[in-house]
Amino acid sequence: MAAQDALAALTGLTEADARARLASDGFNELPTASRRGVIVFILDVLREPMLLLLLVAGGIYLVLGELSDALVLLVFAGLSIVITIVQGRRTERAIDVLRDSAAPLALVIRGNARRRIPARELVCGDLLVIAEGDRIAADGWIVTTGGLQTDEATLTGESIAVVKRARTQDDSLEPPLPGGDGLPYVFSGSLVVRGHAIILVDAIGMRTRIGVIGQSLAALDTQSPRLTSQTRRLVGWFALIGLGVSVLATILFGVLRGSWIDALLAGIALAMSMLPEELPVVLTVFMTMGALRMARVRVLARRGSAIESLGAATVLCTDKTGTLTQNRMEIAELRLPGGNVFAPGSQASFDLPPAFADLAGLGLLACDEQPFDPMEKAFHELSAQNRGENMKWRQHCGWTMRRQYGLSADLLAVTHVWAMAGKPFLVAAKGAPEAIGQLCGMTEQSYAAMERCVGQMAASGMRVLGIAEARWPGLTLPSSQQQFAFRFRGLAGLADPIRPSVPDAVQRLQTAGIRVAMITGDYPVTARAIAAQAGIGEGEVMTGQQLAALDDAGLAESVQKIAVFARIMPEQKLRIVKALKAAGEIVAMTGDGVNDAPSLKAAHIGVAMGQRGTDVAREAASVVLMDDDFGAIPDAIRLGRRIYDNVRKAMIFIFAVHIPIGGLALAPLLAGWPIILGPAHIALIEMVIDPVCAVAFEAEPEENDIMRRKPRDPAAPLFPRRLLLWSALQGTVTIALLVGLVIWTHGQSAMTEPQMRSIAFTGLVAAVLVLVATDLTYGGAAASSAMWRNLPLLVITALVALVFIVLFCAPGFARLFRFAPFGWQGSAAIITMVLILAIVLASLKLRYRKAMSL
Repeated sequence: MAAQDALAALTGLTEADARARLASDGFNELPTASRRGVIVFILDVLREPMLLLLLVAGGIYLVLGELSDALVLLVFAGLSIVITIVQGRRTERAIDVLRDSAAPLALVIRGNARRRIPARELVCGDLLVIAEGDRIAADGWIVTTGGLQTDEATLTGESIAVVKRARTQDDSLEPPLPGGDGLPYVFSGSLVVRGHAIILVDAIGMRTRIGVIGQSLAALDTQSPRLTSQTRRLVGWFALIGLGVSVLATILFGVLRGSWIDALLAGIALAMSMLPEELPVVLTVFMTMGALRMARVRVLARRGSAIESLGAATVLCTDKTGTLTQNRMEIAELRLPGGNVFAPGSQASFDLPPAFADLAGLGLLACDEQPFDPMEKAFHELSAQNRGENMKWRQHCGWTMRRQYGLSADLLAVTHVWAMAGKPFLVAAKGAPEAIGQLCGMTEQSYAAMERCVGQMAASGMRVLGIAEARWPGLTLPSSQQQFAFRFRGLAGLADPIRPSVPDAVQRLQTAGIRVAMITGDYPVTARAIAAQAGIGEGEVMTGQQLAALDDAGLAESVQKIAVFARIMPEQKLRIVKALKAAGEIVAMTGDGVNDAPSLKAAHIGVAMGQRGTDVAREAASVVLMDDDFGAIPDAIRLGRRIYDNVRKAMIFIFAVHIPIGGLALAPLLAGWPIILGPAHIALIEMVIDPVCAVAFEAEPEENDIMRRKPRDPAAPLFPRRLLLWSALQGTVTIALLVGLVIWTHGQSAMTEPQMRSIAFTGLVAAVLVLVATDLTYGGAAASSAMWRNLPLLVITALVALVFIVLFCAPGFARLFRFAPFGWQGSAAIITMVLILAIVLASLKLRYRKAMSL
């Protein structure tokens, strides 16, 4: 094959071969989700049955000539569509800003010449040249290498660089899985942290390891939010009931009174009064406003309904590297051969004691001056933090780098040789403790003592490096670092530090009844140490090997007792999420790597990191933490619970308020009174109800105990029978007092029909505000207290008062709605009714709340 010929001669493909392969195999790129146009957005929104109810109802009233009724419904439907489109566009623009531009160019050998080409034009068989700092653009076999180390965190989740080697004839023809040292294969998306290599490209685009993970996402379905589906069912049931009652009332009116036109108008008014058309507005506005509130704290909700689902989460599965930790290395401990220890801690600066400064300085001499390796960066950061003796004094006093001995699969150590005129060579080595022990020719006793120290440090979650020093008096340096007479100088423990916000966030989650489980590729000892630092203390540890031995049923049974999953492969993360879902949990999953993407999409709520996260992970997730702040997760959960609470409060109010509205529309049909509420009056009432529900209830602050409650039962109905009874009780008390008010007006001989209608309508509006104040909180706070802390409600109340002053005082508006001014007796009757209603509802609420555990 052409690829084999290129491998033998290292001349690469010809341009003709490359063009032919590009034409047959396609570009080296992953497909991205196409941007949705405005029409697509609108069609997506219109698929919602709740919004269709608004549009259909508005259309019916428009055909019947009831323009005011139609406009109220259609305007709110239009606003819902506009808000959804604006939020969707904002989300897409934010995702575009975050999109990775990894490996835009690649250096290849073609026709025995090196040239840079767009990475998307790489083809299988190309010879790809990579060096320190490059983002690898394709999967491939290593032809030649010079101390190559790569960071495969995007695939494995682990930030520690892995050592590579060149391919031999004994290697398998099948590409290996990522992770671990000594592999002759590199993976697309990995970062070269040290060395250089020539790669024979083996897979591009969707056939790379990243591409395979991306393909697995297409087979996973995202979860439909329970709140949305439950609200749809409620709207459907109440719409059918309202339609049935209105048809029955129309027939009854027409048969008893003989006026079928009046009967049709009365039936339309009754239907309007009973249809809960506020619900789609409530749900849409609550979710959209929730997404906007989250955006202010740098949390992007790619799907607004995910906020509600996050509020229902019962378990949070979190990746370790880059999520709980900062995805960087720092020196956590220095240990001398005699056992003395220095721990820098979290101090911004400190004074290293001389012996420890000398040890750290030797480690620094074994590092590159401009490092990419996270562990070498940690030594440079330690030098910058040290206020004491300058760890770089040798470099400043004329010592220069003479030679480097790189890592190899046989000896995991790096040696740097430094020279200065008139002095022996200074040799500094760092590497795996066993490799340093081998270089130093340790005795069995010394090696055992070092191993004990390494074990203690590893148990604290550290990655341990040994450091050694040698002098070379000769003029010619040896061919191997094993020929130096090294002396063991000590150990350096490195750790990926926990994010400062994590322990508090984990505690808040646990207080809220949410179990936190950590999933990592690390060894069990390290994983347990990191979990303890994060506050994930209770529960067992399960390894990937143990997980693989369980069938799905056994895993679903065992998974609820596990706090830490260690040595986990990417495909096993998906099994863990599915097992938790099978056990009845509402699963939130956090992550930032490509390896997290399938589990992010399979979870009920996927939470990706915005800065360190890969594009694949962000596309799979429903929530993105823009600042990678794990501490924002409890805030998002708090907001999700607040939304659910406020939706319930709004629904209690909606169903309660439709009873007096429907009652005032139906009572004249049964009692033979003149019609009190026509379609225009009910449309006017909707101007109060819709803003109150959509704005005032959404703006209501959360209850004080919201993050001390256990997660709600995911199978529990949105509007259970106890809340329906409480809502019906409020509505029944209200309609009883309003009917009493109407009866009182009929007992006043001097009162005209427009005055009666005005008093009844004003009483209804006042009753609506009393119901709002009653339902704003679950607690027993006074109505005035609940209202004063809700600024949108105060604004709406003031606007309502202004509108009704205009309606009653402007003769043109008064005639349009058949209103008339009423005297002080009517005002006194309304005030009396309102006071009685407020007192009765407050008393009932105290009893009813205790009985129902609101």
